[in-house]
Amino acid sequence: MRSINKVILVGNLTRDPESKQTTNGQTIVTFGLATNREWLTSSGEKKSLAEFHNVVAWGKLADICQKYLYKGKLVYVEGYLKTRSWDSPEGVRIFKTEIVIHDMIMLDKRPKDGEEGEVADFLSSDAEELSGADMFDPDFNIADEHPPKSA
Repeated sequence: MRSINKVILVGNLTRDPESKQTTNGQTIVTFGLATNREWLTSSGEKKSLAEFHNVVAWGKLADICQKYLYKGKLVYVEGYLKTRSWDSPEGVRIFKTEIVIHDMIMLDKRPKDGEEGEVADFLSSDAEELSGADMFDPDFNIADEHPPKSA
């Protein structure tokens, strides 16, 4: 039976993106994203609750996130949930759930303080670089992929 693992969020970055390189040179960027849920209580009082999410981007999308995103920026992200686990030095099993994104849209047009240009600069300069494996392929079937064999 098929299942769905899809996340769509609109929120503000809680910190500037942090970039790392894999051993084979691929870029990984992580950043925090805050979303807010608002509702009215039965007495009419307005309440709000923030949720904080760990976001991960890879490859060309990571490069774009590193270049254009910053703390406070409003973005739309789309991806899937992935939980990693490892043992701490004290022997405690640690779990971390992240949103691995394959799509990101900048929703506010204001440039970071001290920078010129707008989101349109992104569209003209970097959008053409996103092609092939960096774009969502509707014909991709995970069942066709095989994990590397153990040595």
